[in-house]
Amino acid sequence: MGSSHPLPVPATPAGRDGLAALLARPERAVVAVDFDGTLADIVPDPEQARAHPGAVPALARLAPRLLSLAVLTGRPADVAVRYGGFAGVPGLEHLVVLGHYGVERWDAVSGSVTAPAPHPGVAAARAELPELLNGVGAGHGTSAEAAHIEDKGGRAVAVHTRRAADPQAAFEALREPLHRLAERHGLIVEPGRMVLELRPPGTDKGAALSDYVRRSGAEAVLYAGDDLGDLAAFAAVEKFRAEGLPGVLVCSGSSEVTALADRADLVVDGPAGVVGLVTSLADALT
Repeated sequence: MGSSHPLPVPATPAGRDGLAALLARPERAVVAVDFDGTLADIVPDPEQARAHPGAVPALARLAPRLLSLAVLTGRPADVAVRYGGFAGVPGLEHLVVLGHYGVERWDAVSGSVTAPAPHPGVAAARAELPELLNGVGAGHGTSAEAAHIEDKGGRAVAVHTRRAADPQAAFEALREPLHRLAERHGLIVEPGRMVLELRPPGTDKGAALSDYVRRSGAEAVLYAGDDLGDLAAFAAVEKFRAEGLPGVLVCSGSSEVTALADRADLVVDGPAGVVGLVTSLADALT
């Protein structure tokens, strides 16, 4: 098997073992990837995010070699499908998108989304956000106009501070008020790259990935992410490895978040690096 894109070597023994297991039996392996910051570059307006131009072609080459390919995201599943351009792509006929941290599931076979009813606290918190932002905003550039409220299909709501005059100061100023708001409505706050997301408890990428991998019967797993919300998925892979199921942890690196890089077996240069990794895996398995 020749490769025009040499595979990078994981920095850890566990990562090297995980990659070896994936290459030895790809038909028994699951590859799961985050969307924003991993397949798509982070942009000031999250509604303008789109998959890296090379992402879909690379994934379409790799997917037929695997037991399963999944995109695991905090976005609504149908939004990730649309922004990713995943529907109707040859090679991605069995792709699964797990949206809202696994609460929603879209699969290419049916082309439909399945999900339970939304948590009522999300809508209640969303209704209070404009007034809260304007109240906190004095001196921080975090008014409802400067901060961007992202509705996530009624299942979560996020406040982005990237547009504020001082994004980091705005982020810090909003932490405590948003935690209080979330607590009143039975929600939790998930911090990310200049974003604070309010969502129901008990939903995270670790639980979603664990359930998906166990149901698939996989014998190896690779997970790629970029943000704090991906730490739970990293922990799930580490637990699998402790149980004897090989795995690889990949960080889509950035200067904004270093926690994942510290725990990753392999760090690549943002979405372009993830595309390069997926391409090299497809090359190695061709």
